[in-house]
Amino acid sequence: MSVTEMFSYIQGFLSADQDVREDIRKVVQVLEQTAREILTVLQSVHQPSGFKEIPNKCTKARELFCTVRTHIADLKTKFPVEQYYRFHEHWRFVLQRLAFLAAFVVYLETETLVTREEVAQILDIQVVREKGFHLDVEDYLAGVLIMASELVSLLYIAMVLK
Repeated sequence: MSVTEMFSYIQGFLSADQDVREDIRKVVQVLEQTAREILTVLQSVHQPSGFKEIPNKCTKARELFCTVRTHIADLKTKFPVEQYYRFHEHWRFVLQRLAFLAAFVVYLETETLVTREEVAQILDIQVVREKGFHLDVEDYLAGVLIMASELVSLLYIAMVLK
């Protein structure tokens, strides 16, 4: 193999890799937009009349999670399953945000802490790494930690309103 052929091969590989990353970025951008929509719906619980609206807001958020599941299904098709961690950095933040939003919805509905399995079910992803696109423990825990600060804010609003 000549030097030119080697560089052509490497250039082809890098171009293909860049195409995959760009496809992933496009889907992640849509996921981020949907996560912002869910957050906007749920942020209204911090308004004075927000506590009365919790069931309606949770229903609306759950409807938006259907859109999330569709986009995650699309994301799963953009890369080989065995390369999950190679591209994980692209969706790590949005997955943590979605874990937080799922945890917050479940808390608002039931006043209980969501499990990793419940979050995975809401997002229609796996818990076990070997089964494919999955929710890492770290991403789940980051979502729960974000929820903790959100609950502090909710508590403060509740105390002010009393």
